[in-house]
Amino acid sequence: MSTKEIILASNSPRRKEILKSFNIDFKIIPSNYDEPVNENDIFSYNKIEYIAFNKAKNVINQVKNKSIIISADTVVVNDKKILLKPKNYQNAINILKSLSNKKHQVVTSVCIYETENNKYITYSSTTNVYFNELNDKQIKNYILNFKPYDKAGAYGIQEFPDGFVQKIEGSFSNVVGFPKENFITYLKKFNIYL
Repeated sequence: MSTKEIILASNSPRRKEILKSFNIDFKIIPSNYDEPVNENDIFSYNKIEYIAFNKAKNVINQVKNKSIIISADTVVVNDKKILLKPKNYQNAINILKSLSNKKHQVVTSVCIYETENNKYITYSSTTNVYFNELNDKQIKNYILNFKPYDKAGAYGIQEFPDGFVQKIEGSFSNVVGFPKENFITYLKKFNIYL
């Protein structure tokens, strides 16, 4: 194990839980970076990896030397357009209706930034998510019960009732907000072995 302090640059309870599952000690310093994404922006990996990188850079001045900063950005992509967090109840309904009975992508970009040498890696994980056909009652009940206003795409896959998701192709934890797969491999590049 490394002597470097590990920092999670996120307030997300889901990312916190996933990082905890690796049994590593880490501190949380939320990034205040304002993500420059607008509704229906065309998706590109460069754009999302740029956001993850800047989330990490945003907290550099708040950490000590020899720190590893881990940041991430997750987006839901429908027909090549980025879906944001819903603004209100009606917007959440519209987003989930747009995903009904079709395939969309969830992309998480991760940045691992070593402050000592200003060395970093960004990488992305993509999962295909297939929704069943959702009726109005299902959608409205889900929104009223789970209030997914803090989630891109207006949903959290880990809290969906049965019948919403037909199947997923790829990493489940990626859809939750942090891809567990390959994370240990990337950490080894910074001499951190779990």
